[in-house]
Amino acid sequence: MDETRFSRHTEFAWEIAPHGAMRVPAIIYADAALIHAMDDKVYEQICNVATLPGIVKAAYAMPDAHWGYGFPIGGVAAFDPEEGGVVSAGGVGFDISCGVRCLHTGLKTEDILAVQKILADSLFNQIPAGLGSTGAIRLNLAEMDAMLLGGAAWAVKQGYGNAADLERIEEGGQMRGARPDCVSAHAKQRQHDEMGTLGSGNHYLEVQQVAQIFDTQTAQAFGIQEQDVVISIHCGSRGLGHQIGTEFLRKMVTAAPQHGITLPDRELACAPINSTLGQEYLGAMRAAINCALANRQILTHLTRQAFSHFFPDAQLSLLYDVSHNTCKVETHLVDGNLRELYVHRKGATRAFGPGHPEMTAALRAVGQPVLIGGSMGTSSYILAGTEQSEALAFSSACHGAGRAMSRHQAHKNWRGRKVVDDLAARGILIRSPSLRGVAEEAPDAYKNVSSVVNTADQAGLARKIACLEPLICIKG
Repeated sequence: MDETRFSRHTEFAWEIAPHGAMRVPAIIYADAALIHAMDDKVYEQICNVATLPGIVKAAYAMPDAHWGYGFPIGGVAAFDPEEGGVVSAGGVGFDISCGVRCLHTGLKTEDILAVQKILADSLFNQIPAGLGSTGAIRLNLAEMDAMLLGGAAWAVKQGYGNAADLERIEEGGQMRGARPDCVSAHAKQRQHDEMGTLGSGNHYLEVQQVAQIFDTQTAQAFGIQEQDVVISIHCGSRGLGHQIGTEFLRKMVTAAPQHGITLPDRELACAPINSTLGQEYLGAMRAAINCALANRQILTHLTRQAFSHFFPDAQLSLLYDVSHNTCKVETHLVDGNLRELYVHRKGATRAFGPGHPEMTAALRAVGQPVLIGGSMGTSSYILAGTEQSEALAFSSACHGAGRAMSRHQAHKNWRGRKVVDDLAARGILIRSPSLRGVAEEAPDAYKNVSSVVNTADQAGLARKIACLEPLICIKG
């Protein structure tokens, strides 16, 4: 992007002054290299977000921002219902509550290397992955509604994990206010046999080694040290979430004029928070969050089963689980006053700082873990929320590397077999049902995750705690 269109507040904060229909400024967090490489669509989309009714302070874009549907991926915006604020299905996204959870294993790198190939094969055989993947669980309508209400807490009651897991999940593993009655029969049918599956796209399960520690004190609080092995699981609400997004976007586009809302882009379809449609969407979206939380909980159970064959004593306790692609009601300080706001984070992570009352007691002193996935075959990172992030972007941080090119372009540039072979030569084993999917997620199809993380760290959005290097990747 052309930096002359910005006012540069700091080395890592670029502001777009309100113009046209913008109600508030837009702020992009990036270093100079990232801002130059960012596609122009990010500029256009974040300015459009700033035009929406009831938006508070500013529209924000994280360092991994790139073009998305309506909001840019990496977009953050908060809305006040008392000022006509809206909820936007495009501001949440289709893969509702796509997120990452990280598990301890109690193992070291040498333990994994001794069984790397057979462990990779076992995980691939036991973790359903890929487009249209289905699992062994079949839910009837009553069970479906119970899952949509209960989230990970429902899954634990079904025997998938334990109560201690829930203490390390946002919302305690259960998003309140879910309304299964607002989820269509078609959406539920799509999820009928998809529980406990990774899906496709950039979803994965990775076995990773802790390669470097940046903050020893916080790492100790998180229970990690160098050469530890952890597991990251990245997936969301599968077909149910996508169907909810699709259906409510259509409804919101149709209803916008009735609410006096002029959309700069139909992909920004929204409804007043206090409207019937707005409340129905929030109820359905919260049900999808619970679906994603239950899905990751079941995948955790399957992973524990797979590991138990090789490491009977490994506990695989949960470090933390974070969600992206949500709209959550949170209390934030705005101009000296506490206000209840509806915070959209699309491809962004909540990053509460030390002392935040919503953090689990075990981690409250150091802040929320922020789990940043890299592209396939590259580093991932563990960060922690900061106190200053509250003032910067409603306690939000980036969520990954961010795409540098489309999946179509990536498939033209690389062949999946070569990507698999190249990574194997580096000691990273990839297992996937789709070589095309591997090509689409090739490492160079994404931004440099280290640059994204360093920017988030130096801007104050979150601080670096540890770098993770992949050993095994089960790719959807």
